[in-house]
Amino acid sequence: MLKGAADAWRKPMNTQANTVRQVTVEIVHGFVDGGAGGNPAGVVLDADELGEQDMQTVAARVGLSETAFVSQSKTEGFKLDFFTPNRRIAHCGHATIAAFSHLDALGRIPNPNTSKETVDGPRRILMKEGAAYMEQLAPKYAIPEEWVEKGVNIDDVLNPLGINRHHLDQEIPPVLVNTGNSFIVIGLADADGLANVKPDFAKITQISERLDLIGYYVFTRDPSATDRDATTRMFAPRYAIEEEAATGMAAGPLACVLHDFVVSSQRSFQIEQGVFMNPASPSLIKVDLEIDNGTISGLLAGGFGKVMCSRRISF
Repeated sequence: MLKGAADAWRKPMNTQANTVRQVTVEIVHGFVDGGAGGNPAGVVLDADELGEQDMQTVAARVGLSETAFVSQSKTEGFKLDFFTPNRRIAHCGHATIAAFSHLDALGRIPNPNTSKETVDGPRRILMKEGAAYMEQLAPKYAIPEEWVEKGVNIDDVLNPLGINRHHLDQEIPPVLVNTGNSFIVIGLADADGLANVKPDFAKITQISERLDLIGYYVFTRDPSATDRDATTRMFAPRYAIEEEAATGMAAGPLACVLHDFVVSSQRSFQIEQGVFMNPASPSLIKVDLEIDNGTISGLLAGGFGKVMCSRRISF
């Protein structure tokens, strides 16, 4: 009896704690431009049995800027949870486009007018000829004079980029915009200014914490740089993203800024991103604004996704 008891004590217990689990992660590039480039996202389908800590662990091991976990929803077309390598995020543009493009390619979207359930509420999704478009809210703006309440002025925001007010697009002042997530949108006068930005990620993180930002969205309308409405760079070190190739949740706010500050007659915008990365990964985000009595009431931002490879992740 004593020997049997000792042997049982030495035998490892078959508990969930020491059971290795695996999931398949599709690496899907969202907002590809002509079938190339784009921003890679992890997409995990049928994630209903994964808890929040499971998702965070998988996202960290995938190591991309965002991973989307798709599960069933009782109220919407699908439930999507988004995680960066270090935290949950309410919405993610390129991961949404990646997930719905992949679902559509698999024939799992019976109605092109669908929706996603998120921790921040439901959002409409529209499928058009293989492209996915996601709903964002009407913009809310906070100008530099309002940042002072949180101990931040315009020079505090510009200094982490290695720029000053002389580098700015003089028609469009820096502004904080929220269409579901908050970004500082900063227009620069020319392509050289955008190319020569030198982000100080620690300082950008500090400003992002104070203003509760996802990050900085920096752009130029310089026609020598792009034949689209703008070409952009995105810095979000607060979410473990130094620079990424496509940010649908930031392109929406930028389109609102272009409409409200420059071209009020325009309803559709093409936003380019990733061209100034090293290595470059050109991306294209299309934004259609919804206008009600001259005011933006909402928007749809979208593009194409393309599956590049699959990975098995153990956790």
